[in-house]
Amino acid sequence: MEHDPKILAVSGKGGVGKTSISAAFVRLLTEERPASRILAIDADPAVGLSTALGVEVRETLDDIRKSIVASVEDGAPREAIELLAEARYRIFDTMVEGQAFSFLAIGRPESAGCYCKVNAYLKEVINLLSRDFDYVVIDGEAGIEQINRRVMEKVTHLVLITDPSRKGTQVIDTIRRVADELVMYDRCGAIVNRLSDPAMLPYIRIENTELLAVISADEAHAANDIEGRSIFDLPADSPIMRGAREALEKLEIL
Repeated sequence: MEHDPKILAVSGKGGVGKTSISAAFVRLLTEERPASRILAIDADPAVGLSTALGVEVRETLDDIRKSIVASVEDGAPREAIELLAEARYRIFDTMVEGQAFSFLAIGRPESAGCYCKVNAYLKEVINLLSRDFDYVVIDGEAGIEQINRRVMEKVTHLVLITDPSRKGTQVIDTIRRVADELVMYDRCGAIVNRLSDPAMLPYIRIENTELLAVISADEAHAANDIEGRSIFDLPADSPIMRGAREALEKLEIL
């Protein structure tokens, strides 16, 4: 039987809580699917998912890419398939076996502003590694670049995060429209995060996208964040954990 992993890509405007919700998804999967192989990928150069999950990053995907490129430049040329096999081995070596999940960070390339090479590499890595895992949760960079470059070309679930702002909903609407052309996905849905007043909900316009959950402003989570504690320290009934569970249930992942 062919292995059919569930790949969740989390996307949206910067500062809306994508990383926290990605971390909540990983925690729920480790708790509800303990026999499954789970991979968390921090595809945002801001590198926040490691903190949210309480893991230490020793080597990033960009470190691996650069060292393999250097080894090719130093020695005899090698076949592409051999390089990919080495990359896969190295990636498994960098994974942090934490709370029943593996973790991989994209890293922050030295040349400011250009993530082209590492994004292209990330696309290959997602295709390569997804076969070895049952669930892959990708915390994408803010905005639309990785969708535009088809880094997230093959995902099963696209989860768009917004806050109550019009700017936030405009960004997820744009991501959805671009993804419809460039990404092969099975399900797409939106989460409204940090809603301080439920009376605002009817005024939040989310078009052509299923609403998966509404998460109220969460003081316990904000305090947790400030103290640098992980998602695993939050109570199971906290708003962000309840909202993440509701979203995964609606997507039929839990």
